[in-house]
Formats: sequence, C-alpha cells, structure tokens
Amino acid sequence: MNGHPSRHVILGGSGFIGRHVALVLARAGHAVTIASRHPLGFRFPAADSRRIQWQRLDWSPIALDRLFDGADCVHHYAWGTVPATALADPVADRRLNLILSQSVIDALCRRRAGRLLFASSGGTVYGPNPAVPTTEATPLAPATPYAITKAMAESLMLRHRDTIDCLIARISNPYGAGQDPARCQGAVTTFIDTSLAGRPITLWGDGAIVRDYIHVTDVARCLAALACASVGEHAVFNIGTGIGTSLNQLIGLLERLLDRPIPVRRLPARPFDVPINILSPDRAARSLGWSASLSLEQGIRRTLDDLRHARRISTLDACGDTAVRPGHGCGGGRH
Repeated sequence: MNGHPSRHVILGGSGFIGRHVALVLARAGHAVTIASRHPLGFRFPAADSRRIQWQRLDWSPIALDRLFDGADCVHHYAWGTVPATALADPVADRRLNLILSQSVIDALCRRRAGRLLFASSGGTVYGPNPAVPTTEATPLAPATPYAITKAMAESLMLRHRDTIDCLIARISNPYGAGQDPARCQGAVTTFIDTSLAGRPITLWGDGAIVRDYIHVTDVARCLAALACASVGEHAVFNIGTGIGTSLNQLIGLLERLLDRPIPVRRLPARPFDVPINILSPDRAARSLGWSASLSLEQGIRRTLDDLRHARRISTLDACGDTAVRPGHGCGGGRH
C-alpha cells in the first residue's frame, strides 16, 4: 500500500486456490506467508519463492495474533469440507468451519487493522433456482449443509464490517492444476484426470446440470486484485465467467480435444447438486477492471497439458494485472 509492497497471510495457502493466489501476489512484488497444517507438497518457481514463506497453522488466539501482525490482508481459504462430506456429517461441517472462521474474525477484531478476504461458494449459496446470470444482489437460498455453512460464515464476517475491512468472494466452479481429483470437487479437473487415466467418467444425473467453469489462474487474479484494491462500498463479489456449460457439453468438448470417445458411468442425481449456476461477473469488471481471460476450451487445453506433466501449479502466467502491483492501494481500506 502507498507505493510499497504489502504483506499477505493466506490461510489454507497450500491448497488449490491459495497457491495460485500466492504466486500472483509474489510475482507482483508482495510478501506472502502461507499458513497451513502441512508443509507444501510442491515447489513454487525459484524466482517467486523468495517472496513466499510457509508457516504451520496454529489456531490458538496467541498464534493467530502473531501470524496476523503486520498483515495488510488475511486470506481465509481454509475450509475443511466439500459438499459430499458436509452432507454426510452436517454437524461436523458446521462446527469445524464456523469455529475456525470465528477465530479469524476475533483475531482481526483484536487487531482492528487489515483486510479479511473470504472465499465463499458462488456455486451453492444462491440455492437451486436463482435468476441467471446471478448477481450479488440475488438473495441467498442455501439448500445443502455445505452451502448453509458457507452462508453462515459470510454472515459472521459481514456482521463485523464496522470493525474490520471484510470482503466476500463468491467463486463459481474453478478448475486447473493443483486441484485434487480425489476430493470429487470440480467436474472439469476430475473428468480430465479420469479420462487421461483411461477410466470412465462418473456422471451423476442426466448431464443437464449447468455450471460456470473458470480457470484457477483467472480466479487467482481476481482474488489478488480484491486483496489489494479499493472497492468502494461493496463487500461481496462474484468470481465467474457469466457463461454456462452443461456436463454433457463438457464431456463433448473433452472428447473433441482428446479426439476419442469417453466412456461414461451414469448414476442417480445427487441431492446437493443445484440444477444451474451462472454468475454475473459485472461487479468485478466495474470495480477491478477484471474479467476471465481464458475460454473454457483454452483453460481445458492448459489443464490437459498440466495434468499430463503432473504439474501442481498452472504454467499459465496469471500475473498481468496492475491492480495487484505495489502502489495500487493494496490493503488500503474499505472506501
């Protein structure tokens, strides 16, 4: 902020989204601390790693106070469940994630400085039948345990907006290198990984479900910009492309890019899958000058290459926005 590099703490920074945000920020000249339970299982490019450090995440109040001291922005990407595990044990989902989120809020309230950026789920919190494309003004109607807990975490944070500078990023359906197919979250990455391994794709339902798929490097550019920009009165931002693709269309695109048919194993529809989700990116475009740079086909081509070479971070250079460079208001407050 004010012409010098800023400091960012990324909770859950070793995860799929966090590692890409860390890379974007480091390439823009900012200092990044990744806080996670386990050491990094991958390496950042040597030229960028000098600005990124890892620290074991300790959720005690004293440890969080020390971790957040001097941070311009705390990124809260640490989330312990996915839709399927939340459905299997809703009580554990709520207890784990809300307690951890409250700990982050309390630490920043004690400090009374710095921005909090939370990664919410634009794919679920709006519910099963929102108007499309869905804007941030659309009322929340979470209908699954995972979505309900995300919405509750949002509410916890927004209630403290008089004390802390809090932003909510509602992310559509990200995909790309570093996403764990074993977690069964993210159709694009899972379908690509399964297809490359020569196994049939598991399709829940009739394939008519529509999602707004966005490459992780586009997500990372937007989150990094949100962490650094002055965004006016808005607290909530969608991160999506505004374009919907059905699962059947996705499989057809993969077959064309792989130049072969893909076997499909069809199972009954799951109760937590909303029928359609397409997010309007207009607010991020107006406030940040951001828009997704990759089409779905371009992003899948990149992901195919990354997965074939077992890369854990996308090779695509995602750092091109001046909005995340020192001197462009990073951590500069709410208004």
